[in-house]
Amino acid sequence: MAEAVADAVRRREHLLVQAGTGTGKSLAYLVPAVQHAVDTGRTAVVATATLALQAQIVDRDMPRLAEALEPVLGRRPTYALVKGRRNYVCLHKLEGGFPDEDADSLMAVGDVDRSAGRLGQEVVRLRQWAERTESGDRDELVPGVSERAWRQVSVSAQECLGSRCPMVSECFVERSREAARDVDVVVTNHSFMAIDAFEGRQLLPEHDVLVVDEGHELVDRVTSTITDELTPGSVRAAGKRAGRQADAAEALDDAATLLESVLEPLPEGRLTSLPDALATALGRIRDVARAASTELKPQQGEQPDTAKQVARAAVDELFESAERMLDERELDVVWVSKDPRRGPVLRVAPMSVAMLVRDKVFGDRTVVITSATLELGGSFDAVAGTIGLRGEDAPRWRGLDVGSPFDYPRQGVAYVATHLPPPGRDGTAPETLDEIEALVRAAGGRTLGLFSSMRAAREATEVMRERLEDTDVVVLCQGEDQIATLVREFAKDPRTCLFGTLSLWQGVDVPGSSCQLVIVDRIPFPRPDDPLASARSQAIARMGGNGFMAVSATHAALRLAQGAGRLIRRSDDRGVVAFLDSRMMTGRYAGFLQRSLPPFWPTADRDLVLGALRRLDETAPPPLPVSEPTLRGLTGAVAGTTMAAAAPEPAERPVAHPPPPPESARTAVTQGHAWSAQEDEELRDGVGLGLTLEELAESMELPPDVVAARLDGLGLEAGADARLTFD
Repeated sequence: MAEAVADAVRRREHLLVQAGTGTGKSLAYLVPAVQHAVDTGRTAVVATATLALQAQIVDRDMPRLAEALEPVLGRRPTYALVKGRRNYVCLHKLEGGFPDEDADSLMAVGDVDRSAGRLGQEVVRLRQWAERTESGDRDELVPGVSERAWRQVSVSAQECLGSRCPMVSECFVERSREAARDVDVVVTNHSFMAIDAFEGRQLLPEHDVLVVDEGHELVDRVTSTITDELTPGSVRAAGKRAGRQADAAEALDDAATLLESVLEPLPEGRLTSLPDALATALGRIRDVARAASTELKPQQGEQPDTAKQVARAAVDELFESAERMLDERELDVVWVSKDPRRGPVLRVAPMSVAMLVRDKVFGDRTVVITSATLELGGSFDAVAGTIGLRGEDAPRWRGLDVGSPFDYPRQGVAYVATHLPPPGRDGTAPETLDEIEALVRAAGGRTLGLFSSMRAAREATEVMRERLEDTDVVVLCQGEDQIATLVREFAKDPRTCLFGTLSLWQGVDVPGSSCQLVIVDRIPFPRPDDPLASARSQAIARMGGNGFMAVSATHAALRLAQGAGRLIRRSDDRGVVAFLDSRMMTGRYAGFLQRSLPPFWPTADRDLVLGALRRLDETAPPPLPVSEPTLRGLTGAVAGTTMAAAAPEPAERPVAHPPPPPESARTAVTQGHAWSAQEDEELRDGVGLGLTLEELAESMELPPDVVAARLDGLGLEAGADARLTFD
């Protein structure tokens, strides 16, 4: 794969490469990406879909790769992590620089009484975290906080004051982007990459090589990035922000009431054309928002006004969304949905992003798309078509499947429960719940349950908790905590099950004995009334194609391949993927779906599967150690630390270009020990006195390897005669 990526870069030819789990595909593209950057002086960009993979690259892969390549290249490769503004805490807002309806009583005080509500307590924790974080990155905050609390300390790109901000020199976003200039590899996410490509805002360094990992997610992430929505609540909120600063503010409240009265009686679903009343309401929002924006625009020479900036960003967003919906573009799909919390929501999204991706992403750079699931039904054509690589004037590309290091037929069993009734719309059948119980009992826990809906996941969770009370099996459910926290709990305890939906189908990496059974409750077809899926199917059918196979079956095959891929993560993993949907064997599309899965040993023999799970449970080794999250520096490197659960070794130094600011003791963790400023001073004093490592460790009452790792992170050295070394 590394040779293929290097060849594609040399030839300036796009590459789609399928690489099974465990191939080491991140190393296979990072090595040629670094080589290209060193040879040309131009940055390479890596975009991923999930936070987990971003963390893996910047916290694990790149530090080790940089260490290995430094003697070969003559210098240490550099890298950085870049995200959108909403992912970072805004220091100006934290200090009360931005007005917010929720923050007035929270941000102005230095503390909140313990009896305060959850929001107040979360804001207090955010303030405390902001004082010690080096990166300001939300992903570093564990456990996380609610979206409402995070809004109190973050701003959107539209709200940001930019260079006019009084705290611009301390801004986490500006510092992270400055640190990312001229590095060899920049790691970001699909959405940020899409915004950079589509809007021409030059958020990323200039680059001519782009690697899109988890490429099966690219279309959905791009679509989500350019989806707009309007709700009566968002219109009222914009009016409230405008307040007394614009005469049009009161008119926005009236426009929100008009929109609400039009949307309430409309059924959920796609609008093939705008009803007259809705067009009138949208026209009113567009015109009033435009007038409000004009009023809020700063006069020439006027000092920046934070409140006006925030209000103008909100009304501009209303204007753009309403105008787009009124345009009724040929490829846009408009639909109504009903949110239990927000009420009616009007959305607009592109039916296809293929041409947009072709022009903006593939246009002026070499692109490598990689994933464990790009070849569906034995061909790359389905995925290639969705990203603009098929049809007239499509750019040159080639597809490559580099295979897998795993022996799937020997390591895993694909079990289809053909005796179960076909899934229906009235909840999970009693027979299916019985099957789940039997499988979980046989496996002794160790189960990842992938469900087609949160309703099904919660129902199965409640039933299994009740039925398994006589065992020591614990059942966790998505939504009860952050995904990362739940996955860590699942990985630590083999008697634990984790049930959930979409996020778990592709974001879980639990090698070892904690995951020996993956349950898939039904084929994950898109809902029949899904506006985008149905619009795409109809468009393909009008052109003489098979809309169901091109859209619904392809979607299901992708999800199934990802879900089944959760089982085998290492060459010594063993287990069963259980499909509780008989259509995996009987549907006319069954062959297509089966060809998209890893080549497990197939069976419909229930007794055989239950027996295999019992034997695996009886002979299972202990679960693998689980790494706890660590704090990061500005560029995403682990800040002078190793993971808490890692084997003892010297802590890896953070890698950045330019070098990161002097390391703060508040961000240093070695072998699970968090160092205080006072301990660092004691360490420096001890070194100054010539104490040996053993003497330092004894004085500080810490293990020698912990002290040695911190010494390495600070660039200090204990007395040479007793300094520990590590193989």
